[in-house]
Amino acid sequence: MLGNTVLSVGEDSGMIRIDEETNLGVSVATDGNGRYTKLDPYTGAQLALAEAYRNVAAGGAKPLAISDCLNFGSPEDPDVMWQFAEATRGLADACLELGTPVTGGNVSLYNQTGEVAIHPTPVVAVLGVIDDVTRRTPLGFAEEGQLLYLLGDTADEFGGSAWSQVVHDHLGGLPPKVDLGREKLLGEILIAASRDGMIDAAHDLSDGGLGQALVESCLKGGNGARIIVPEGQDPFVFLFSESAGRAVVAVPRSEELRFNDMCTARGLPATRIGVVDGDALDVQGQFTVSLAELKDAHTGVIEALLA
Repeated sequence: MLGNTVLSVGEDSGMIRIDEETNLGVSVATDGNGRYTKLDPYTGAQLALAEAYRNVAAGGAKPLAISDCLNFGSPEDPDVMWQFAEATRGLADACLELGTPVTGGNVSLYNQTGEVAIHPTPVVAVLGVIDDVTRRTPLGFAEEGQLLYLLGDTADEFGGSAWSQVVHDHLGGLPPKVDLGREKLLGEILIAASRDGMIDAAHDLSDGGLGQALVESCLKGGNGARIIVPEGQDPFVFLFSESAGRAVVAVPRSEELRFNDMCTARGLPATRIGVVDGDALDVQGQFTVSLAELKDAHTGVIEALLA
């Protein structure tokens, strides 16, 4: 018996149950970052795929295939045509490495005002499958006392970042590096941890870095978090770097040892950074912001812009 019950739609991916008897489901996430692709079309296209792949895996589904919408300016402009060719090459190479065939897509050209083209923006949709949607991993931190772990490596990577754009209106440098092998490993860990009950929440890191992910997960679950900056780590880089191949997860205390053993055995860095607790996001030694204040900022963007 088929059903199209929507299980979850959040900041990352949507999941739908397609079989009411087996609870088989599908998950879809779409991502794209024109700033990254403007700086490096080959890498930018791969980052779009990597982020959507990561989003699907964070929910517990196995990424299987992609579709895309490739948005560029006029191909009669040699610079734009080069961007298009490099982005297409980057996407093809990444699909081969991740094992995600392109099942369809479209190209949108001549997107510009006068002679000014839009940022080259390949948007990638990744489709995943999950055997049992009741085992899906939610985005929000719903249980106080759970331990927060940062998965992956954080580097000083701010080229094309949200911070550079919002705070400095600057676009320059290079986008974050892509390690597709790490993306695949991270995905495998997230899927296995979800299936085996080792994590109760997961959020990939992308625009805005860890800081943005923590805000979204706290607001979604209705619980705050107490965060400790790891020793030797610059607090700003820790919170706002946009290094790829990372996720933050909430681990029940009873599963901490098993989860750590799995990450160690597979060679994935896992750093304990805090605990789900309270009604504020508290980064010790740096700042404390209440969930109420975060919610007002999160939901009042359009109102503030029109004021």
